[in-house]
Amino acid sequence: MTSQLLRQVRVLDPESETDRIADVLITDGRIAAIEASLPEPPANADVQDCSGCVLGPGLVDLYSHSGEPGFEDRETLDSLLHAAQAGGFTRLTLLPDTHPAIDTPASVEWLHARLRASPEPLPLLQCWGALTVGVAGQQMVELAELAESGIVGFADGRPLQNSMLLRRLLEYGQILNRPIALWCCDRELAGNGVVREGEESLRLGLPGNPAMAETAPLAALLECVATLGTPVHLMRISTARSVELLRDAKARGLPVTASTTWMHLLLNITAVQSYDPSLHLEPPLGNPADQEALCQAVQEGIIDAIAIDHSPYTYEEKTVAFAESPAGAIGLELALPLLWQQFVVSGQWSALTLWRCLSSQPARCLHQPPARLLPGVLAELTLFDPHQSWTITPQTLHSRSSNTPWLGQPVKGRVIQTWNSRLASHT
Repeated sequence: MTSQLLRQVRVLDPESETDRIADVLITDGRIAAIEASLPEPPANADVQDCSGCVLGPGLVDLYSHSGEPGFEDRETLDSLLHAAQAGGFTRLTLLPDTHPAIDTPASVEWLHARLRASPEPLPLLQCWGALTVGVAGQQMVELAELAESGIVGFADGRPLQNSMLLRRLLEYGQILNRPIALWCCDRELAGNGVVREGEESLRLGLPGNPAMAETAPLAALLECVATLGTPVHLMRISTARSVELLRDAKARGLPVTASTTWMHLLLNITAVQSYDPSLHLEPPLGNPADQEALCQAVQEGIIDAIAIDHSPYTYEEKTVAFAESPAGAIGLELALPLLWQQFVVSGQWSALTLWRCLSSQPARCLHQPPARLLPGVLAELTLFDPHQSWTITPQTLHSRSSNTPWLGQPVKGRVIQTWNSRLASHT
């Protein structure tokens, strides 16, 4: 029997809305006790002074990208999972746009076999199954077969441009009992835009991507949901007008959930003045009003969850002109400390709000039960020290790629340990 006693840790439980200081005893991978004080720990317990640290449910990422298979120089499954673990994630959900795509039961089985061959235990890796063959947006996959292969739900991770195909997918989706995640973006309206259209895009001299490239297909999708009743998850919400459409949809009782990415909450287009290619994102960073609306929507619950959308690229791929660089940045190891400093330390959000949007709410968007902090349950936990300082470098990151605008900068806050329902593991 192995036991760990975390003394006087700050316990965050979004499910019970509690934020308190307590002693937490974990024995053989289960939470044995949570008490204000446990004066008599088991004789063999590893006692840790956790004053100033935070213990909460394990973080859950809704969607991120892997290089493997196809682009292992960007990221392997091993490096991806080590990065997730270092960032406090106990569940990581992989988008299907690998090479080849995750669009058949055989590709899902390959992924599961690859993970079974891993020499060490790592966080739970889940995957979305593609909606269309090769995530090309042209031909529907064999949805029923794929649904039975162990996927968590369906998502291309790319915008669907064929409205009739989208309607058919929503109709079939009614009987599959799996989440469907969609990204609303009209590629023709977006054109060659690489930043959000507005005054700042003109100052920057970069082609603008108008907000209506997101809001027009979003409005159309919400009309489809209102007619068909198929629940959907709306990915990568990035504009103030999208927030308005979401607020109205939820007020009407439509079965929708939504997420935005962590970088769209932290930054807006004014950061692009550096022309750092790691700030080239898709959708692009919003104007200041967009960022303000997104932050308010998270606090109000209009946006349910914060996604990482970890997108690794090599140094060579990103070391080009801003407009020519591939869109995306890494984030699994950085999201929690940077969000904590920006929103919790500043008092803009409560600690429970941030932790809920990174843990229990993403689980619900995946139609999964959230982790609980209750005596007797299997431990799926993250221990976080918000005061520990470190510098973001390729050497301190576990990800194989380092395409982040915070590279070389100091950051405060680091995950100390994670546990999940299958095992206890140290970062």
